[in-house]
Amino acid sequence: MAKKVLMKGNEAIGEAAIHAGCQCFFGYPITPQTEVAAYMARRMPKVGRVFLQAESEVAAINMVYGAAGAGVRVMTSSSSPGISLKSEGISYIAGAELPCVIINIVRGGPGLGGIQPAQSDYFQATKGGGHGDYRMVVYAPSSVQELVDLVQEAFDVADQYRNPVMVMGDGMLGQMMEPVEFKERQTTRNLPEKTWAANGLRGRQNHNVINSLFLKPEELEAHNRKLQAKYAEIEKNEVKYELYNFDGEVDLAIVSYGTLARICKNAIKMLEKEGIKVGLIRPITLWPYPKKAFDEVMDKVKGGFISIEMSEGQMVEDVKLSVNGRKPVFFYGRSGGMVPTPAEIAKKIKEIVGGAK
Repeated sequence: MAKKVLMKGNEAIGEAAIHAGCQCFFGYPITPQTEVAAYMARRMPKVGRVFLQAESEVAAINMVYGAAGAGVRVMTSSSSPGISLKSEGISYIAGAELPCVIINIVRGGPGLGGIQPAQSDYFQATKGGGHGDYRMVVYAPSSVQELVDLVQEAFDVADQYRNPVMVMGDGMLGQMMEPVEFKERQTTRNLPEKTWAANGLRGRQNHNVINSLFLKPEELEAHNRKLQAKYAEIEKNEVKYELYNFDGEVDLAIVSYGTLARICKNAIKMLEKEGIKVGLIRPITLWPYPKKAFDEVMDKVKGGFISIEMSEGQMVEDVKLSVNGRKPVFFYGRSGGMVPTPAEIAKKIKEIVGGAK
């Protein structure tokens, strides 16, 4: 059995990537994820792999494009404004169908905002922050152990679908320390050989070419249709979520993700003592969004759903689409780096359900 070690979230990301076979890391320091790059700077040369601090976030994501195009496992990490700078490159990577892993440890915005934790990058991550009709798989872990597990899975999912995968946490998850275990992983996925990689002839008659430029509209539309078919396959196969406290009817259902979902669980325990029963839907994949979780619990939810976020209201749109008018949908959020407390969440829910039942 692997031994548990106490690690900061950001450093655990780096170690998880190394365990997953990441060969190259290209990044740039920005709070609150700088420790990812610092850890990789120490560890990657020791295991015979490549670490490079790029001159900018734009340079880093284009280095990722190059390494991914050559067929190696590659990762970058940043925080919100840095991800904005990488967005054009992410669109190119998705258009060229290249696998890579992108870490986003979210801070408050818009603009430079602040360095405190937030969830205000939800739209940017799930709706395609760059141009074009592309999608990324987006994971939202809520503990350092889940962060480790999902970083490792992200590399497999990226390779399986030839697509960028984002692991999105917030400043709390990046900075907190928890015991983690690094298990020897044997993937159950049937990962294809990278016969498409631009890595020399290798017995082929012609060089592979990596490209996302299609000047003829008919060709670009055909390429887009091919991508949409791939995204439909991802939606069918890769949805992850947790249902919590749905044994029997509930007065209200919370929808929350990441570290905030842990705070919501504490609010649920507080409300239970006051005779108010609340369940929790925790999306683990923000895209593909777990719409079927709502179908599973719809008949158990009496008073509706509340999206609780560290933003001014972004995931609530997907909650409304998933509920599809069948029950009321409410919203409670804090922003700018303000983190809701269990007591604040409990108070909001009591306002909705009308006190103790």
